[in-house]
Amino acid sequence: MTDGASQATAWQKRAWQRDSQGEGPAQPGRDPGRRRGPWRRLATTQAMLAPLFPAAITPKGIAQEGAGQAGTGQSSARRRLASVVIQVAIVCAGAVVLLLRVAGIPPWDSLYAEDNGVFLVSGLAHPWHLFVAYGGYEQLGPRIIGQLDASFLPLVYASDASAAAGALIASACGLFIYHASNGYIESRWLRAALAAALVLLPLAPLEIIDSGVNSPWYVVTTLFFAILWRPKSWPGMLAAALIAFYASSSEILAILYAPLVLMRLVALPRWREHAVTVGWLAGLLVQVPVILQSYGQGAQRLRPGHLSNPGQVTAFYFHNVVLRALGWKLSLHLIQIAGYNGATVIIGLVLAAGIGWAMIAGGAQVRLFAVVALVIGFVQTAVSAGITSYVNGQVPTWSFLPSARFSTIPVMLIDATLIVGVDAYLRRHRPARPRWRSPGRLGTRSLVAVGVLVCMLGLGWVTDFRYVTQRESGGYWRVQANHWLHECERSQTGEITIPAWYSQATVECSRLRR
Repeated sequence: MTDGASQATAWQKRAWQRDSQGEGPAQPGRDPGRRRGPWRRLATTQAMLAPLFPAAITPKGIAQEGAGQAGTGQSSARRRLASVVIQVAIVCAGAVVLLLRVAGIPPWDSLYAEDNGVFLVSGLAHPWHLFVAYGGYEQLGPRIIGQLDASFLPLVYASDASAAAGALIASACGLFIYHASNGYIESRWLRAALAAALVLLPLAPLEIIDSGVNSPWYVVTTLFFAILWRPKSWPGMLAAALIAFYASSSEILAILYAPLVLMRLVALPRWREHAVTVGWLAGLLVQVPVILQSYGQGAQRLRPGHLSNPGQVTAFYFHNVVLRALGWKLSLHLIQIAGYNGATVIIGLVLAAGIGWAMIAGGAQVRLFAVVALVIGFVQTAVSAGITSYVNGQVPTWSFLPSARFSTIPVMLIDATLIVGVDAYLRRHRPARPRWRSPGRLGTRSLVAVGVLVCMLGLGWVTDFRYVTQRESGGYWRVQANHWLHECERSQTGEITIPAWYSQATVECSRLRR
């Protein structure tokens, strides 16, 4: 793969060629490359942004070997089928791993937070009313999961379905990131490490894991990679569009990717490149009417006096993102040793050294990726903490971190920056070898880079694989479900009143499936 400068030059040459062929204004007697006006500025902008949306990396020699080994159509179909089966198995295995990460009450017997008090209750009391605001915006994905649980499953199995749906969505997002990061990461092992970073995210058991309500946080994180990806096949484009739709129709913070979507529109003007853009816009078309209706009813999230100040937002970023980026338990032990601010400085210096090395050793493209990723991560955290001011008064404990979900995107993008930097370094320092020989061994410096990366990320993955959190507070779901069924047996009206968040709901007993 060419570096960022070469890509930009090639992109600009193609733009000049299109301009000279009549697709842009041409000036008689002038070299198209020296033209003036808006078309030149557009070409320059495209040249600057092109490295941010690279095509997939093809390892040297693979294309020639693949061409020589091309088989019949039947064998090709078998390989594709085998690939699909393997990837489905990987997603299922990842979901099992996610389900095993929750200690205490099993996630399949605990209906977490709004999955119980909002989405399942709403599905029972008001079937298929999907376009309803909660928290000031539409959460279509979790509502669909809750409605499917209410409509088609026995009540006692609602927790199983919700936990499985959340785990499968998160695992599928990891597989998607594996494919979507191919424009930046050549090594399959490092792309697998990036996928694992999502599945083994240290902070996940605190809030987002194995639930329908928080599944959008996995998808919104994945949307970053979907926007940068340039899929060549229709399954890839469809997957990117679905990721974008689920994210923007279920979590309003997906709108923060608007600048990145605009960059893609400028850098990649062909319609074929914008399946992800269409999916993102379609989700917003679902989201906007619900938000306007919510604001018309006085349910505004942006209210004076209910917003955090810049100092609180900055403190939240450093204490909930930087301090926790390399592991939840690690951060707790460091706080005991060095205090809150001291621990933050220690982790911050380690991250600064790693990211700084990646930006220097990785080249111009890595620097561009790092800047965009880190800025988006900070902006998302700042906006989230800014409009949710109550988190600033909550005190972290050994089993609780205020709004840990807000740290998902920035921590993943920090991990991605480190992995992208290491991969770029390995490609630049790969030992030369004849094609007929096996790959050369990594040099000492490359081994050190990989070793440091494994230590930085792997420590949190191992120590935070499984631990007890406050998400157990909901108790065992089957006990509650059987209580509702028992109440129906005694009801003389054929209805019961069940608790919902901030209110109560009346449900017809005929809707409680046994």
